[in-house]
This record gives sequence, C-alpha cells and structure tokens, in this order.
Amino acid sequence: MAKTRRDPKGRSLKKGESFLAKKQIYRYVYTDVLGMRRYVYSKNLLDLRDKETEIKRDDLDGIDSYAKSSCTVNYLFERYISTKTELRSSTKTGYIYTYNRYIRETLGKRKIGEVKYSEIKYFYSSQLGKGLSLNTISGMNRIIVSMFNLAVRDDVIRKNPASGAFAEIKKTVKERAVRHALTYEEETEFLSCLEQPRYIRWKPLFIFMFGTGCRVGETIGIRWEDIDFESGEVEINHDITYCPREALDFRCEYEVGPPKTMAGIRTIPLMAKVKEVLWEEKERQEKYGCHNKDVVDGMSGFAFFNRYGGLHKPSAINKQIARIVDDHNSTETVRAAKEGREPLIIPRFSCHVTRHTFCSRLCENGTNIKLIQQIMGHSDIRTTMDIYAEVTKEKTQAVFQKLNEEDVL
Repeated sequence: MAKTRRDPKGRSLKKGESFLAKKQIYRYVYTDVLGMRRYVYSKNLLDLRDKETEIKRDDLDGIDSYAKSSCTVNYLFERYISTKTELRSSTKTGYIYTYNRYIRETLGKRKIGEVKYSEIKYFYSSQLGKGLSLNTISGMNRIIVSMFNLAVRDDVIRKNPASGAFAEIKKTVKERAVRHALTYEEETEFLSCLEQPRYIRWKPLFIFMFGTGCRVGETIGIRWEDIDFESGEVEINHDITYCPREALDFRCEYEVGPPKTMAGIRTIPLMAKVKEVLWEEKERQEKYGCHNKDVVDGMSGFAFFNRYGGLHKPSAINKQIARIVDDHNSTETVRAAKEGREPLIIPRFSCHVTRHTFCSRLCENGTNIKLIQQIMGHSDIRTTMDIYAEVTKEKTQAVFQKLNEEDVL
C-alpha cells in the first residue's frame, strides 16, 4: 500500500499535489488536452485545491485552461483584430487606436482568465473619473466585449466578464450621455448668426447639415455631381473619414468609403432653403474661380472647402460651432440685460447634433416613421424610434402645460 504524502501541517496530499519545502509553496501537476504537463502553484493548500477544481471543471467543459492562465488580454486583442477582415479601414484603425491608447497598458496586461466583471466595471469607472466621455468608453466596451466573446467561442473562458458592465456604468451617467437636439428657437438663432460677415462663409455648410441630417463625413464628402438641382435631391453614396491610418503609422489622412451602414446609401430631397443656398454657393465658386482642390482616392469636385481650398476636418467644424455659439451667447447675454428679458442661450453642440436636430424636426412635423428612417439612413428603426419617443414626450409635456395655462378643465 502506497504511503500517503502529507504537508508540514499533517494534511494528506492528493494525486498531483506536492509541497516544495525549499520554496514553501504547494504545487499541482496535471496533463492538459494536448498531453503537455502543466503546473499551478499556491502558498495555500485550500487555494491550490480551488484552482484544481477549476481546472477539472474547465476540462469537462472543454475550456482551454492553459490559454486562460497564460495568455494576456493584449494577446486576445491581437487575435481578435486579425479576424476582423470585414471592417472598414477607418473602423479597424479606430479600434486599434482606441485599444492602444486606453487599454493596452492597463487592462491589456491582465491574464485572460483573471479578468472579472467587477474589474471591468471598475476600469470603466476609473476612465470616467479621468474625464473620458461616455461615448469613448462605449467604444472601448464594444472592443472589450467582442474580444471576450471570441475567447468564449474559442473555449478559453466560460463566460464573458464584460457582459453588462457598461450598462451598469451607463445607468449612473445616463443624463450626461444624452445628445439633445436643438430647439426650433435655438436652431433658428444659430443659423441667423451665419449672416454675420465673419461667419458667412460657413452658411452653405451648416444650412446643408441642418437641412439634410447628413453625417459629418457624408457632408464633407458631398460633390457637386451628387446634387441634382433639377429634381431637388442629393444622393448619399459615400463618405469621407479623417482619422489615423494603420498603414501610415497612424498618421491622419482622408479616405473615401461607403456610408456608415448600407442603409446610409440614400437619396434626400432638398428643402427650398437648402437648394437655394447650394445654388448660390455653386454660382459663387464659378464666378470667382474658387473650388475644392483636394483629390481623395480619385474623387474630386467636393462642394465644401476650408479657407485653404481643402476638405474640412470634423474637428475644425466642431471648433467653429463652439466659436459661433460662444460669440452669440456673450453678445446675447449683454443685449438681453439691456432689454430687460431672458437671453436665448444656445447650448454648445457637436456636428452630430445637427443630424439629431433635423431628425427631431421631422418627428415634430408628424412625418412617417419609416420615411424618417429612410431619409436618415438608420439601419435600425429603434434608433429612429428613440428620437421619436424623446420628441413625442416633449410635445406631450408642452400640450399639457398649455392646457394647464388655459385652465380648460
């Protein structure tokens, strides 16, 4: 009968277990599914046995215990991104840029099997604390969840530790994350600012954005040949991105690509004001011989250009919005004080809010939901419905407020 092995405390050691006296540590030896001998260590026998139980459980479920314990999250990302051959160049580069900037030197160094739900949640919270926006963290979450989904499918881990973590964080900062459309009065006031000499050159661009709901990449990529003045329509069949390119050591460059989704390929009717402003801009360019000089991926003849004759950068458009808004608000505050009234303050907003505002105006006018989805190029009608619900809620509150004021009951 074989002699029972015991540790220094007199406890019986099971098969595969041993106590290394020189290092004062416990060891468990096992053979993995590939026939390779593997080792796990612990200073505590009970902790070692917890690891043994996990290994045996993983073996029964077909989980790759060795990969789980030895591979880092960084390794998982490299494997994940190499499988994403269907991504647009700009999207893939964006994923790599986001991962390298925010995840690689933090969560990325952790072992795949060691990452827990609470750690993911804490990671997101800490990024919020550093001043990152919820949208940026949402982009990080998209990558992290997809990576760990791949690990689950590869039988490296049993479940995704990131599942639901971002939703929990989002609940606590929901109000901060909402992009509110401009009210009719705010939109009108902003557009009136464009009549000032120092902002007049921006008028065609912003009238187009507010009047079509196009994404900023679609807007800067619009060519004169995409606009049919006779039928009064503009065709959206591509967009232009300006972001770091992996092939250029992550230097920023313009690139032509398809719209964000297949639903983004669409034709938008031009409202009279939009058509008029575009026609005036076309005539002005022809009269003075000024035009966009850029050629991107063989494409040229872009309708809008900056003061250097090139394509606008989205960041530059956002900065210009901020200048106009700040200028208006400071002037309006003084003017309102002199006139003894409340000032009409325009909230700071981004390019995307022009799109959200256009969609809200359509909803306010009772436009058919499916038609709004088609015009906006939303691939998922839930996106349209979310905006519609927000607008409907505000209209309902306004109606009841009016009933209260009129005391109809």
